[in-house]
Order: sequence, then structure tokens, then C-alpha cells
Amino acid sequence: MPGVTVSEDPPAPPAPSADELVEELKDFVAGLDPMGFGPALVSAASSLAGRPFPLARATVSYWGGAGQAVFASAMRAVGVEVDGPAEAPGSDRRYSDRAYRDNAWFYLSRQQHALFADYLRQLAAEADLDPTSQRKLEFAVDQVVEALAPTNFPLTNPAVLKRAFDTGGHSLLRGAQNLLRDVLTNNGEPRQVTPGRFQVGRDLAVTPGKVVYRNRLIELIQYAPATETVHRVPMLFSPPWINKYYILDLAPGKSLVEWAVRHGHTCFAISYRNPDGGLRDVGMSDYLREGPLAALEVIRDITGAPEANIVALCLGGTLATATAAWLSARGEPGVSTLTLMNTLLDFTEPGALGVFTDADTVRNLERMMRRPGYLPASRMKATFDALRPADLVWNYVVNNWLMGDEPAAFDLLAWNGDSTRMPAAMQLEYLRTCYVDNQLATGKMVLGGERLDLGAVHRDAYVITAEADHIAPWRTVYGGARLLGGEVRFVLSNSGHIAGVVNPPSARSRHWYADVDRLPERPEEWHGRAERRAGSWWEDWTPWIAGRAGEMVAPPPMGSPTHPPLLDAPGSYVHN
Repeated sequence: MPGVTVSEDPPAPPAPSADELVEELKDFVAGLDPMGFGPALVSAASSLAGRPFPLARATVSYWGGAGQAVFASAMRAVGVEVDGPAEAPGSDRRYSDRAYRDNAWFYLSRQQHALFADYLRQLAAEADLDPTSQRKLEFAVDQVVEALAPTNFPLTNPAVLKRAFDTGGHSLLRGAQNLLRDVLTNNGEPRQVTPGRFQVGRDLAVTPGKVVYRNRLIELIQYAPATETVHRVPMLFSPPWINKYYILDLAPGKSLVEWAVRHGHTCFAISYRNPDGGLRDVGMSDYLREGPLAALEVIRDITGAPEANIVALCLGGTLATATAAWLSARGEPGVSTLTLMNTLLDFTEPGALGVFTDADTVRNLERMMRRPGYLPASRMKATFDALRPADLVWNYVVNNWLMGDEPAAFDLLAWNGDSTRMPAAMQLEYLRTCYVDNQLATGKMVLGGERLDLGAVHRDAYVITAEADHIAPWRTVYGGARLLGGEVRFVLSNSGHIAGVVNPPSARSRHWYADVDRLPERPEEWHGRAERRAGSWWEDWTPWIAGRAGEMVAPPPMGSPTHPPLLDAPGSYVHN
């Protein structure tokens, strides 16, 4: 009709091709099981199905033990103390309640759990699998064992029942409310900390300082001096970018940065940006250039010192060592000494993280990160929580959901929950070059156009590791320390990956050190020579680093004309 405009519907988008549908399906599967536990479990089931006699033997043994446990518990119910067939370790604090020894029902629940755990582990040991699948199977078994612990259920946890009785059931009601809240607001995971209890800049990361430099990846913080004179050689803290930097400046009295400042060091710290999809193509060479190398250049401008002592943690230590090797390859100054805390350089035996870092898992992660351009922070946190499920998952299930309590205030866990994303390119490059191919240890890694040789790093190094570290096992750290070309002081601390670093002097602190000219080939040989010493490794490190930090001089200015202070510490990137 005249004057009437007829609009046509836009053409329908073309139907996806068969190849595109297959790729989308693969992406979906990778998102459901990025670590590849499914194939490992299928392979285990197939292997056991083809070996009926070991399966039958283990099954008969399990049911025989279960019957004995019932008999022992029945006898205990009538006052006759009979030991059950399972040997339950007495050091597990979850079973400290006497009811697990004195009450027949709770004794039976612990016996049956221990027997079932042994049964699952025996089946896992009987499966004929490749080493990667075997690690995944054993990891999955451990997760099931921890999930089925009797302390995780109201009817088999005497403390939960007693609390419910004492509160007239209100504890269970509060627990249900906490469960609903966490399902709606915390991805269905129990809270480890109460939001808002700890705030960065108020409770955490409070050592005074200024941000004196910023690029797309880092902010560089310069800390205010606390002494009238300082050592001439400045200090750079190189944290991992898997978590926020302030694990090194946790809280007053627990801050290694504060400790170093009070002992006369001019301290700087890198604070990494929490990346988004816009940084998807940023790789390890970018982190090298725009991280430690950029920081060292700024420090040189502000202090006039050609070199700095680098104090680095975990992945930040791997990058710091790569930085030293890069500078050595170019014949340039920059790094005076290295202090490496729980740092892997040789990834031959990566410990528990090996479950998540094989070639197939890396391919799945690549698919999962293809669209967003980064690995979500929630994935990172879930991975590390899964390495210690009893402490970081089920402990809070019991406390929050069964007992109806709020989590206790703990600054370390507040930091642990402040996870960051990982750029897709960097994450894949790091996993493939380090965990899959072990290129740094074998001299094959190339960053920023230079091949890195750890043996060419002729710098003194203080290598500290922790006896209970599940992320950087101390024996693996030891192997990496032997690759360095300079003099190495190797020290073993008590505690784990993070508590071994946040280790201020206390009555509980201890460390081991062996006075050897060269580290023996085997870590056990070193340990056999090591002397146990009371006190924190901080106290051992303090004179070591002071002897390599130069004479005392007037403190440098805060910033420089080229790099003026931008804002107060802890800066802006830490809040992203």
C-alpha cells in the first residue's frame, strides 16, 4: 500500500556446521571436567573389570572387616572393650571427641569409614593405569574418602548432636540458613571468612608506602623507611600473580615486608593487576618485561643502585629466577641476590599439583578459557582448596552448616579467598613450558628472546621451603636449588606452603640448615646432615641478607621526578 513501509525480518543466522557443533560439545565437556577425572575413572573401572580376582579379594576382605567392626562395636556397647579391625590414626584432630572411642555407634562409624577408605585405595592400587591416570584416580579416591568422613554428617558427629541438643535445634536451623546463603551467594561453597571482616588497606597490607609506577600489569609500591639509615642495596618483593601480593605484607607482626623495612632495607613490592579478557594474549615474556624487569628499572632510577636483592614467592620466584637468568644471558646487572620461598624451578616431581597440570588437562583448560580469555578466579581457588579438602572444605561444612557457626576470623584465609584470574596465554604457556615440558630446568625455556640457563645465574641464593608444603614439595624445591650457579643456602622450615612463609618468630617456629659447601645430590643426604634450630627462618635470613645488602646510607627519596608517587599503598590494582 502507498505510504506503508513493510519491514522484512532479518535473515536467520546460518545453522552451525557439524564441525562447529563438535567443537562446542568438546568445549562443554571440557568445562564439566577440565581436569580429566572422567577418563581416568573409566579406565580404572575397565582395568578392574578385567582383573576379577584382585577385585574379589579386596571386596571379600572389606566385608569381612566390616563384620568384625560390627562385632567389636556390639561388644563395646555392653562394656567389653574389643578392638576393631581398622587402625584409625590418633593424630586426626577431627576425631578428638572421646565418643569416637567410648561410644559404640561413633566407634563403628569411624571403623567403617577407615575400612572403606582402605578398600578404595586398595582398588586404586590394583588398577593398571598410566602414571597420569593413576595420579588422577588416587586424587579422586582421596576426595571421596574425605567427603565421606563421619564428622561430615550430623548422625555420626557427636559434637554436632550435642550442639543441637544444647541449643534446642537452633544450631541446625542456623546451619541450614548458612547453607542456603552460601548456595545463593558463594557458589554453593561454605564460607571460609566472613565478608568485610578483613579489609585490604585497613587490616591487611598496611605497611606505609606509595605506588611509584604503574603499567598494564603491575603497580610498584615503595615502602617508607622505618630507620634513620638503610642498606645501600634495595629489595624487591616478587609475589605470585595467582593471588594478591599482600601475602608478603599480611598484617602487622605477620608481614615480611614490615620485618625487612624495620631491619633497614629499602623495600619495593610488585602488585599485579587482576586481568580480564582484554589481557588474554599476555604471555610469560610480557610478565617478565612488564613485571620484574620494569620494576628493577624504576628501582634503579629512584635509588641509584644498579642491582636489587629479589625476595620472591612461589610462581613469583620462578619468574624472578627467570629474570636473573635473562639478565645473565644479556650480560646485564639487575639482580644482586635471590631469596626464593617455596619456589619450583625443576618440575620433575610437582607434587599434588601434578594432577592438574598434565598435557590433556592443559588442552581442556585451553578450551575452557577460549571464550572468556582467562581462567576464572573461582577455578583457581577451587583447585587449591581441593588439595587440602579436610581443612579448606569439609572443616567449614561442619562449622558453618552443621554447627551453625560463622567461620573464625583468620587473615590468612581472607587472603586465600582473594583469588585472581589468569590470562589465557600466560596460564597455558606457564603450564606447558614448566609443568609439562620442564623447560626451565632443562635449559630450553626462551623468554624475551633469550634462552634461560639457571647454571649461569652466579648469584647467591637463599632458598627456603617448608616440610609440609603440598604445592612445592621441599624435595622438589631442593632439586631446583641445585641447578643454580651461585652459592645456595638451603633452609627447611616447619609448616606448609603459606604458613611456612608467614613465619614470624614464635615459640612454635623451627627450621633446619646444613652447613655444606655444595648441596648433596640427594635431599635425604642433606636432611641427614641438617641441624634443627629453634626460631623462625626470618631470623636466620636477616643476617644473611644484611651481609649482602651493602653499607648503611641515608634513605632514598620516595619516588623520583621520573616516577613520582601516584597514590598511597596498597594501591589500586589490589582492589580489583
